[in-house]
Amino acid sequence: MSELVSQPRGFFQSLGPGFAGALSLTLVHQGARAVLDHPPRMDVLGMRSLKKVSRWLGLRPAHGRALYRQSLIGDLVSNTFYYAFVAMGRPRRIYLRGALLGALAGLGAVVLPPYLGLGERPSRAKRSTAFLTVAWYTLGGLGAARAAKHSLLTSTTR
Repeated sequence: MSELVSQPRGFFQSLGPGFAGALSLTLVHQGARAVLDHPPRMDVLGMRSLKKVSRWLGLRPAHGRALYRQSLIGDLVSNTFYYAFVAMGRPRRIYLRGALLGALAGLGAVVLPPYLGLGERPSRAKRSTAFLTVAWYTLGGLGAARAAKHSLLTSTTR
């Protein structure tokens, strides 16, 4: 088995694994919309926040499918930057770092929206919805950790 590189990873090197975590989270959220009765609707929070920021900046917010697409792109970009922190630094305990950062993001997604003026229902419709929100963000953190570890292993074999 290859030994991991012990050099710390910088921010730009961490964007690939961050994108892997963000993409896994987004795919789970979008897939769940099709099969669950009360899925976490983080896309709704994204659309609400885009409208709020647009109005705050004095811009006219998008509507309908354009707003939905913008919120998905915003989710992917912001979650990529967030999950990049999983891959930054030394690879020691990368899965623990991914699980902790993911769980913290999930807890934030459940607890913070009312305090930010974004409403409650999308991530707290039921107790199970709140649980799934935290679980899926944790999955995103673990996905970023796996991608980071995989990229470290493949870089040592070249």
